[in-house]
Amino acid sequence: MRYALVRLSISLATLLALTDIRGMAQEPDTVTSLPGVTVETSVSQAEIYVGDRITYSVSITYDSTIELVPPPLGANLGAFEVKDYQPDIETTLDDGRKRSETVFTISTFTTGDYVVPPLPVIFLLPDSTSRLIMTEGIPVKVKSLLGDNADTLDIKPLKSQYEFESEIPVWYYWGCAALLLIVLPLIVWLLLRRRRAAIAPVDTRTPWEIAFEELALLQQQNLVGAGAHKQYYFVLTDIARAFLGRMYRLDVLEMTTSEFDAAFCQIALPGEWFDRLMSFFQHADLVKFARATPEPGRGDQDLNLVHDLVADIRDEHLRKVEAEARLTNGKNRRAEKEKAA
Repeated sequence: MRYALVRLSISLATLLALTDIRGMAQEPDTVTSLPGVTVETSVSQAEIYVGDRITYSVSITYDSTIELVPPPLGANLGAFEVKDYQPDIETTLDDGRKRSETVFTISTFTTGDYVVPPLPVIFLLPDSTSRLIMTEGIPVKVKSLLGDNADTLDIKPLKSQYEFESEIPVWYYWGCAALLLIVLPLIVWLLLRRRRAAIAPVDTRTPWEIAFEELALLQQQNLVGAGAHKQYYFVLTDIARAFLGRMYRLDVLEMTTSEFDAAFCQIALPGEWFDRLMSFFQHADLVKFARATPEPGRGDQDLNLVHDLVADIRDEHLRKVEAEARLTNGKNRRAEKEKAA
């Protein structure tokens, strides 16, 4: 991919250079040298082996009164392939002259004596005329990794691959595969559940505000009128459980009815709500899991029951909060009086 980008960049540079040449008023005159201009080319190694990479540098130093048209570098590098490059690195020297340097990383995979071909460099002079200087070609010798006897060497065929006998019984692999098939879905489920819990938005409303809204939405769906008693009681019991879980900081949604009995018999619910809730949950279990059909009107009665539950627990909670606030205010006033005295 990177090599393709290098070739594309080189092609674009070539097209731009040719466009600049065609746009001149006249063809540039070819010269061997030009006052105030120095063109140097070099390679990092004159002898390499097949596949080795070398750097090919073109350094151009010229006066500030002269304008350089970048050469179409890479348009023809002979048998060499461009693996990387650093184009047109321009610096200003202490004496005011400019230096432009382009460095290519090149390679080839054939042996022989090659020459990195000359490249055209065009300069625009202050009098609007142009001059062309050809760089010097650089010879490079590419040698074979097999030495001078590469053509006469008899390459032996590869030996067959040695197979090691496994010391682990086959049943061990089958057991690991079966265990992975069992454990992996569980891990994925736990991760997805944790992710959903982490990204779930936090509802800042009070538990009773949430419950009242959910009850109103359930009533609007008219599931009882549509005969969807099982779905209706699943939603209704979840509303009650979620409300109790928020109020008493328990994971009520994951509890069975017997687990709910064991947990809430220790919690002082207002009035006779514990017995009423247990009766409600037992009836709901029959509808949800035993396909029992509630008598007419029972669905509305149970919805009103959950509504009254939310209202009573809310009122008791607010009374406790108000009593604790009065107690705290009284203590603060007594402390202030004692401090003043």
